[in-house]
Amino acid sequence: MLNVFNTLTRQKEPFKPITPGVVKMYVCGPTVYNYIHIGNARSAIAFDTIRRYFEYLGYHVDYVSNFTDVDDKLIKRAAADNTTVPAIADRFIEAFMADTTAINIEPATAHPRASENIPEIIAFVQDLITKGYAYESAGDVYYRARKFKKYGQLSDQRIDDLEVGASQHTADEETNRKEDPIDFALWKTAKPGEISWDSPWGAGRPGWHIECSVMATKYLGETIDIHGGGQDLEFPHHENEIAQSEAKTGKTFAHYWLHNGFVTVGDDNEKMSKSLGNFVTVHDIIKQIDPQILRFFMATTQYRRPIQYTQGNLDEAANNLSKLQNAYRNLTFRLTDAVAGTDEAVMAQLETLKMSFVTAMNDDFNVQNGIAAVYELAKLANVYAAQTEVQAATLTTLRDTLVTLASVFGVEFDEAANNELADADIQALIDEREAARQAKDFAKSDQIRDDLKAQGIILEDTPQGVRFRKE
Repeated sequence: MLNVFNTLTRQKEPFKPITPGVVKMYVCGPTVYNYIHIGNARSAIAFDTIRRYFEYLGYHVDYVSNFTDVDDKLIKRAAADNTTVPAIADRFIEAFMADTTAINIEPATAHPRASENIPEIIAFVQDLITKGYAYESAGDVYYRARKFKKYGQLSDQRIDDLEVGASQHTADEETNRKEDPIDFALWKTAKPGEISWDSPWGAGRPGWHIECSVMATKYLGETIDIHGGGQDLEFPHHENEIAQSEAKTGKTFAHYWLHNGFVTVGDDNEKMSKSLGNFVTVHDIIKQIDPQILRFFMATTQYRRPIQYTQGNLDEAANNLSKLQNAYRNLTFRLTDAVAGTDEAVMAQLETLKMSFVTAMNDDFNVQNGIAAVYELAKLANVYAAQTEVQAATLTTLRDTLVTLASVFGVEFDEAANNELADADIQALIDEREAARQAKDFAKSDQIRDDLKAQGIILEDTPQGVRFRKE
């Protein structure tokens, strides 16, 4: 039984989907005014890993993640770049798709944009006004937060404390337009020259929170299984989504609320922020390291835990990833001389490891223990592949299982590269090195190995002979 930690109830609960065999999942996407940073990537990777595990269990996952493509940040960026808000959005949505493809994020079932859902947003806001949950003021529309009796439940906050905080952080001009300091904007009147759409309340644009309520219910229905996002979205964004959605529909908005932990940068565990100068974008990182290493590093930390982004942790992830890749190569290499048959003892060990993997992942997606089972599988594969005689069915099953379990973490193995044959020049050098070793001319043998390494050719001495791989 899969158990997940529900932020709403602050405890682990058995996962029971609305529709058997189907998971309806909405994850808040980025505001597309810049390249995504590693905090955005952490959320995307965490929920992609969760999605992949649901798929491993046999579920069909309807996965929706939005783009906020109209917002104060986009308006400021467009003005600074002397262009339009849609042009900025298009540019960074394209970059988002490229960067997330590089780190092997599965495409969402739908990637809706706020600007493409303006009629639905206006209708949603009008419905809230009709029901008495919202009101117009000087062209803005605000939600009466105090009218929603469960307001503050998700973030575990008292409404009176929220009122004090709102009074301290709201501009006087906006406060004067509100009935209550804790009320929040559903629709904002446009300033001269800003992007806008016509509405019953005048030209304006949607507030940030309303777009997710509209798109989640439009694409997944009035009640969804899982709503996810970063811990920083618990309040006010997700709190406001619940208030809006449930006031409109009269139904539970989401059964399970999942929130991923923060990313800290450096050995001092500083939270990443632009003001501290430690803002790191995926666009820049993947120019410097293999994107799969970044993916593996983040995918193998349980989603609710914080991640410490350091070079040392990246190096450790690269080393662990290489162990899995090496096990895959060992299994592939031995298929060339395997005999028919199955080793039942090895298969029994494999089934035990698969059970360990599922047990770990069923505990709120405990990827640390889950990947530990995959490492044990890699060890089992290496030991078996080193035997003098190996059986093809066992090798194939070990390899297929390694591929399947590793894919939950976004790991892919390049089979074409592993099956590539040495060309005549490389093979001639390998033969020359072997002759030098037989003659005990180790200086020449080492020199040939070093020369090949300089050309990106790594030699591996195995009991079955020398093989090579290209870096």
